[in-house]
Amino acid sequence: MKTIAIIPAGGSGKRLKTDIAKQYLLLDSFPVIVHTLRVFQQAVVIDEIILVVPENDIKFVSEEFIKKYDLTKVTKIIAGGSERQDSVRNGLAAVDDNCDIVLVHDGVRPFVTEKMINEVIAAAKTEQVVSIGVKAKDTVKETGDNDLVLKTILRNNLWLTQTPQAFQFAVLQKAYDVAYRDNYYGTDDASLVERIGIKVKMIAGSNDNIKITTPEDLLMASALLKSKSGCEMQTRVGYGYDSHRFVAGRKLILGGVEIPFDKGLQGHSDADALIHAICDALLGAAGAGDIGRHFPDTDPRYKDISSLLLLSRVGEIIAAKGFTINNIDATIILEKPKVAPFAEQIIAHIADTLHLAAADINIKAKTNEGMGFVGRGEGIAVVAVATVNKG
Repeated sequence: MKTIAIIPAGGSGKRLKTDIAKQYLLLDSFPVIVHTLRVFQQAVVIDEIILVVPENDIKFVSEEFIKKYDLTKVTKIIAGGSERQDSVRNGLAAVDDNCDIVLVHDGVRPFVTEKMINEVIAAAKTEQVVSIGVKAKDTVKETGDNDLVLKTILRNNLWLTQTPQAFQFAVLQKAYDVAYRDNYYGTDDASLVERIGIKVKMIAGSNDNIKITTPEDLLMASALLKSKSGCEMQTRVGYGYDSHRFVAGRKLILGGVEIPFDKGLQGHSDADALIHAICDALLGAAGAGDIGRHFPDTDPRYKDISSLLLLSRVGEIIAAKGFTINNIDATIILEKPKVAPFAEQIIAHIADTLHLAAADINIKAKTNEGMGFVGRGEGIAVVAVATVNKG
């Protein structure tokens, strides 16, 4: 019997109020989607994984996640659709005809277990369609106009549906064909099967099997990981400083953004003093040395290199040591030009490079009131502070 898992991971992160899609957010140093995929990779009953992501993310996901974490069961990465149902349909179209059981699981439910996977697949052999879920614990009320209660619904037989859901392949194919013929969109895949008259078997899941959709969910996920590992969260702080001299004939690059000015900064790389200070703050927080140790100015590989590439490598060093970045705060000290108009663009570059939310990064610019080498317009200085978490 061949069993294929379709894992839709096409979220945008809007409800999390972050610029990073929720499936790529870091949870205990690893992207949420990697946590999920690792469970299916290790599950003996899963023969193949079809991952569905936004079309523009396919190359990134393949290189940064699938290859990097050796997720060999992911045989296909498919472009998703505008809705979750469209994404699952695209994944379903990529399934080979010799498949027996198809399992669908949300990419942002990282606490799925191999036991859950085994149970839904075993039950689907006889029941045709099976869904994990938990029974409702709270009293449920139905309301009408003005939110006035119409009735209290007995909760004895009420379930809160989760994933994974397992289907006999032909059944799910038929359900999707009928749904699209009728232009019907359901709230989950099992509801499409219910429409064609096939009963869905519910089996007990876990309250830990949360779907990360809101900021509160992400906090709960971090707490769950902490409780499962038995480790206390450790927070560490790092401080970074850098200064560069102004010279003619070079571009002024700060935070990966070219700032219009008649001078640039002297240095071996692109001399992005802001990024260099941030790198040192991050490395210091993780006890990983400094930027000079990792990227010496005597190495020709780093000649005129974009410092954002160095920052990306620093992010990997931080993750390899088991840390996640909490926040970054930096102050650029210079007399001119004005940097404030470019702050949002700078923050976006740093956030994209480190896979952070823009809200976790703060960039400020100050003058030195005409004092010292900065005040004389000879160069700039940058100070940065970063906090990282572990555990």
